[in-house]
Amino acid sequence: MDGGPRVPEQRRPSSAAEAAAVRFSVLGPVRAWRAEESLNTGSPQQRALLAALLLREGRTATAAELIDALWGTEPPSQALAAVRTYASRLRKILDPGVLVSESGGYAVRGLGEGALDLATAQDLAAEAEKARGAGDLSQARDVLNRALALWDGEPLAGVPGPYADAQRARLEEWRLQLLESRLDMDLEQGCHAEAVSELTALTAAHPLRERLRELLMLALYRSGRQAEALAVYADTRRLLAEELGVDPRPGLRELQQRILRADPALAEPPSPASETPVVAVRPAQLPATVPDFTGRSAFVAELSEVLASAEGRVMAVSALAGIGGVGKTTLAVHVAHQARSAFPDGQLYVDLQGAGARAAEPETVLGSFLRALGTPDSAIPDSLDDRAALYRSVLDGRRVLVLLDNAKDAAQVRPLLPGTEGCAALVTSRVRMVDLAGAHLVDLDVMSPDEALQLFTRIVGEERVAAEREAALDVVAACGFLPLAIRIAASRLAARRTWTVSVLAAKLADERRRLDELQAGDLAVKATFELGYGQLEPAQARAFRLLGLADGPDISLAAAAAVLALPSEETEDLLESLVDTSLLESAAPGRYRLHDLVRLYARACAERDEQPPAERESAMSRLLDFYLSTAAGVYAIERPGDRLVDHLEPTSYPGLVFTSPRAAQDWLYNEANCVMACVRQSVGSQRLRRAVDLLWAVKDLAESGANAREYEVAATAVRNAARAAGDTRAEGRSRTALTNVHLVAGRFDDADAEARLAMKLADEAHDPLPNCWAPNDRGIIAIYQNRHADGETYLQQAIDNFRADGNDVGEASALCNLSRIRLAMGRTVSAIELAQQGIDIYDRMGLTLRLANGRYALGIALTQAGRLTEALDQLTDSLTLFHDNRQPLWEGVTHFRIAEVHLAADRFALAAQHAEQAIALRGIGGEWRRGTVLTVLGKALARLGQPDRATACWREALSIYEQLGSAEATEVRALLAPAPAP
Repeated sequence: MDGGPRVPEQRRPSSAAEAAAVRFSVLGPVRAWRAEESLNTGSPQQRALLAALLLREGRTATAAELIDALWGTEPPSQALAAVRTYASRLRKILDPGVLVSESGGYAVRGLGEGALDLATAQDLAAEAEKARGAGDLSQARDVLNRALALWDGEPLAGVPGPYADAQRARLEEWRLQLLESRLDMDLEQGCHAEAVSELTALTAAHPLRERLRELLMLALYRSGRQAEALAVYADTRRLLAEELGVDPRPGLRELQQRILRADPALAEPPSPASETPVVAVRPAQLPATVPDFTGRSAFVAELSEVLASAEGRVMAVSALAGIGGVGKTTLAVHVAHQARSAFPDGQLYVDLQGAGARAAEPETVLGSFLRALGTPDSAIPDSLDDRAALYRSVLDGRRVLVLLDNAKDAAQVRPLLPGTEGCAALVTSRVRMVDLAGAHLVDLDVMSPDEALQLFTRIVGEERVAAEREAALDVVAACGFLPLAIRIAASRLAARRTWTVSVLAAKLADERRRLDELQAGDLAVKATFELGYGQLEPAQARAFRLLGLADGPDISLAAAAAVLALPSEETEDLLESLVDTSLLESAAPGRYRLHDLVRLYARACAERDEQPPAERESAMSRLLDFYLSTAAGVYAIERPGDRLVDHLEPTSYPGLVFTSPRAAQDWLYNEANCVMACVRQSVGSQRLRRAVDLLWAVKDLAESGANAREYEVAATAVRNAARAAGDTRAEGRSRTALTNVHLVAGRFDDADAEARLAMKLADEAHDPLPNCWAPNDRGIIAIYQNRHADGETYLQQAIDNFRADGNDVGEASALCNLSRIRLAMGRTVSAIELAQQGIDIYDRMGLTLRLANGRYALGIALTQAGRLTEALDQLTDSLTLFHDNRQPLWEGVTHFRIAEVHLAADRFALAAQHAEQAIALRGIGGEWRRGTVLTVLGKALARLGQPDRATACWREALSIYEQLGSAEATEVRALLAPAPAP
């Protein structure tokens, strides 16, 4: 960034008035303003004179120099008079003292700070370089983007003369240097997918600029697109040979060779040349260590020795195993904190929930780890293998400690191990991981009597224990020397100043030999929790029991209030009191969590103690009602007038009420995992129909792609339960929900099979809901499968059914889909009319998200009609609406449609840029959609003179289509076929 143009020296203004006096721009049209008033800078030649003076570095330009700048070697006969006239006119519109006459020439002097956009850009570029040198890439990128934003089209636009031509080329070259620098920093920070889109457009605009090609190759390679990266090199080599008769420069050739041999160093952003080290993202995720950690000295020494050996070996792994409550997590966290200094690049932590019914998915954990390590969402791949590979690449060269707590088995752990020199992993689990290769196994037993008494004393207090040492020994012995049991007993005693240690010992001895059970495997944990549970007040005990019934990672205060059928304030008091007992955790403000083992114990208590027993079902019914009622309200906010909410099962317990769409959306996405857990938990009960309807009310979770996998699992479970129960209504609705899941993923045959059965079941059950939506879905499927006549039949049926039900919103959706069918049948006028009818309905009802779908359909029809400007307007509006409503999959597919518009308009660089954005965001249709985007991207690249990269795109698209058995494979084979000889 050192090659930027020099600009006049600036002085700070002496007053606020002077600061606002006059300012100029040259990074675009040459313009001048006084405050917000635009000044008339005159004819092109007069602007050329002003530009020459502004770029003169404050020095005087002689009349001869100005004449040469404006006209070159062939000035008009009255050139000198013209220069004087231009100067006189400029002096009249500018502030006094700005344009001065000296020695027969002219100069611009005394500009205030920020008075010239070029000077501001130069200051920002210097600031960015300084931030980069200090290792603050994020700040450097932000500042550099501010500098680049000052360009407003072509520099010195419309200004004639040889001087302007030379400066224009110079300023454009500097802009490209700044862009390359910023893109280089993008790649250093892992923003590869985003960079591909911009670099594709830039290489199209500047095909001979090798640095841009190099950056594009690296961005593609790091995005997992090796074939395209190599194709960029092939295109570049051919172009340079044809245009300049030269080979690519050595750096580009070296990069090609490194890509060919899959050089591992390419996966890691290079360190900057600055002597100041880059400040990398250093996660510090370890939970707090307990202040009263006691004993375990032999284990601490053993584990610390293993972690210390991480330097110089591939990886150090220790796996701690033991029964629940034996203190595995406490020990691991304590050791990890002691070892922090040996792992300066950070510490990662996750609770893998291995003791629960739904252990954490490794790909989910890897996504969280990659984000913590500084990887942007757009750069995180989808598959487990790809995430694990990227995770190991990101950790390469770093010294990071990973604590994997509460693991289910070795299979869950393996993808999460760093696998690189200098890193280490601590694993805790209830099972011994004998099949975890290379792991140092530690079997953690109960405490020694001395350690147990020491822990008890630290919690209760030296004075109370010293007075009753024998009773204290009785307590810890009765607890089986299990740390969690000791901690709970001691905490109870510490919270009750009127109790003596002997009172506690007597209470434990009186409770049906409960403490004898503490020595028997997992029952020891249950008996330990029984100690705490027995001390709860009746209202606390009821809350504890009922909260344990609900699945899900945690529970909100409002949902807990529904479970307990209590006001929010009373519920909060109860839950906070349970937090004080350590039986409940405060996950976040307004959210609570039960440890997996505590949840199991709470459920056992509910089965044993809850009276009447029907209250358990009532509590879960209230929770389901709460979620269904709230979700229905969210759906109604997003789709006012949609009659789906009128066909949902009635609820007895109210939900939350939102005043803004944003708050409603926040609730939906924040509660997604809890909602899905509630659906799965309700499949085998009388709550089945409401569970199905809850899926319908939160269908955005599947369509947006945010929780598609969890949604599919829940929908499959509901369908199977409904079929087993012989409930045709519930089965029909669940199959329609599954249809949507398969559609989003691009599994069109599966989607059609579910929709076909849904229509049959809906007829049997006389259920208007799937009777409307299932044929609508079958029409969409027929669009993708090119079964146009079938699609027209299904969509006309859907329109009739929506009208019979009075569902205007549904009718609008079917009209827009029918527009797509008519378009495919060549009936373009009809397609435009139908899409406009749908939009009119959406507009009338004040919809936003659905309006995006309508504009999307109209944009496609207008594209085919050749009305490209109108099509682009519709699709751009659609893109904004999808973005505002958190629909990234629909954003992706809209970028694809915009790419088609630009392709049709011969704007090939823009087509390629939007296609790349579609790939980065993905889209409705899964891999099938990726194939369509790659096909369009290849067409744009081919027209941009990049045939090798185009071929790489088409080959990947063909592979996708052949795997899916898609008809689109025929078109791609034709694109790949060699052109006939002339």
